[in-house]
Amino acid sequence: MNSNSKHPRRRLTGIAAVLVVAAIVSVASSALASSHPARTAQAKPKPTIVLVHGGWADSSGWNSEVTALERLGYPVIAPANPLRGLASDAAYIRSILKTIAGPIVLVGHSYGGAVITNAAVGVPNVKALVYIAGFAPDTGETLAQLVTMNPGSEIMQNVIERKYPLPGGGEGTDLYLTEHGYETAFASDLPKSVADEMWAEQRPFSLAAFTSKSGEPAWKTIPSWYLVSTEDHAIPPKTQEFMAARAHAHTYYVAASHVLMISHPAATLKVILAAARSVS
Repeated sequence: MNSNSKHPRRRLTGIAAVLVVAAIVSVASSALASSHPARTAQAKPKPTIVLVHGGWADSSGWNSEVTALERLGYPVIAPANPLRGLASDAAYIRSILKTIAGPIVLVGHSYGGAVITNAAVGVPNVKALVYIAGFAPDTGETLAQLVTMNPGSEIMQNVIERKYPLPGGGEGTDLYLTEHGYETAFASDLPKSVADEMWAEQRPFSLAAFTSKSGEPAWKTIPSWYLVSTEDHAIPPKTQEFMAARAHAHTYYVAASHVLMISHPAATLKVILAAARSVS
């Protein structure tokens, strides 16, 4: 990666157990306390962490991270991503960001990465972007283009299309993952019972979102962090590395599936905290 000289590879050991997240919270709390031995009421407030989920998922995927961040004293919000279209989804998330006072660390998983790339534009208090195996498109790029850039994705052959009515008439197309695709392309390191439950409850996202062209990216002006999932069969790891390098992101690695925020919350939390500490 051409960003290695600036931000060397850091390989994280993923641990799914909630107890490990609690341990990290304890260690992080001690580290923060020791680095600020005289914390007072005048200490700078912590940034608000905004967590944006992707397609075929919902905000509950961030449960472990929300719990850990709140225990560390961070304000956290994990809004529902509409999943209707990139421009409109970004506009919705931007409207939420504009209601938040103080600095913001904006985190996106998968399609949520494309949303934060667009949503942060024009919001000056967004101080850091964090991509968790997320799309970080450049101007004019689509998710469909990026997901097929390198071999290894099992998404396209495991998608079901379903029509839905549009306001005012006409039809849109929603994309769902097959049960097999959810287990192999999306959640291969989760227990089958968990993956099957998530598959049944998946929130589809529209074909329009998958094929929409991205606008001017916020990562050109806002510092970025990226957690690459090296066992990802949704967004190929090489594509993740490409996007991270292009954004000059602080880049981390974990051997995990696409839903690494669920299977490896400890690794995910470390990257979010690295970004948060840079602005707090």
